[in-house]
Amino acid sequence: MKKVVILASDHCLFSSIGGPMDIFLQAGVLWNGIMGDKPSPYFDVKIVTMDGRPAMATNGVSVTPHCSVKEVDSADLILIPSQGFYFRERNEEFFAKVAWLKKCHENGADLASVCTGAFTLAATGLLDGKTATTHWGVAEEFKKAFPKVDLRTDVMVTDAGRLFCGGGVTADLNLSLYLINKYCGKEIALQSSRCTLIDLGRVAQQPFAMFVPEKNHQDPKILKAQEWMEDNFSQNLPNETLAEKAGMSTRNFNRRFKAATGLTVVNYIQLLRTEKAKKALEDGRKSFDEISSDVGYENVSFFRRLFKKHTGLTPADYQKKFFKFVTV
Repeated sequence: MKKVVILASDHCLFSSIGGPMDIFLQAGVLWNGIMGDKPSPYFDVKIVTMDGRPAMATNGVSVTPHCSVKEVDSADLILIPSQGFYFRERNEEFFAKVAWLKKCHENGADLASVCTGAFTLAATGLLDGKTATTHWGVAEEFKKAFPKVDLRTDVMVTDAGRLFCGGGVTADLNLSLYLINKYCGKEIALQSSRCTLIDLGRVAQQPFAMFVPEKNHQDPKILKAQEWMEDNFSQNLPNETLAEKAGMSTRNFNRRFKAATGLTVVNYIQLLRTEKAKKALEDGRKSFDEISSDVGYENVSFFRRLFKKHTGLTPADYQKKFFKFVTV
């Protein structure tokens, strides 16, 4: 039986503790019960805290651990829950947690993180030169904090050998199923998927991501250009015109724009227009041909390919996914 340890701490998201715990504990139990067989659990799951005291989750629910980290003699997997927006804390407990995780990994434990728990995992240095993921909304901050990590926010789960990451909060379920498959095989993972109604096909984070322009920079001329682009996104926006409005040469404008936003002017405009098209598809009142024209692309085929590049879905598939909630 595999030993799974979930490392709880203050401000963690309750669901990223309880969700994985339930998914691991049901493996070999819930399916067997449905089939009329005796339970045959595959995992022993314990919640721990650094000092053995309860942790207060972000929703105000107290998480009572089974024990402290000092009482963990061995583990096959240690899971780091999401810290929500409290992932920036760097106090004595944080550094003790990082040191403990490194020691456990050296002793043979696999490590996995959920959502912003990736910041804690990356702080160990173990992800340097390896692939990881976290929530798309904190991707830029993660890249700045851990430039040596190959961040992939287009996927839901990453596997870097003995280091695993789940993208967003509900990616904890996909991550848990992935690990069940890793440890127990495909058939047990499929059984778990069927009896918990978790979609094994949900592998991409990309369709859920939104383009949030970088404006937290100190270049007022570029910021003004960004605001003008957002107001006039459907117009023809050659670099020369944008540079002229910003009062600088085209070469200097392109250089400063990339330095401030992290994107080329062309990519920035593409993402602005794609985001507008996504909103129109979600609204459902116009065809994609009309939407393409509205956002500034007369060549519908070109924009369809561009849309799929940036969202991971065709316009039709995107609309099916986000146009309305499915009801009966």
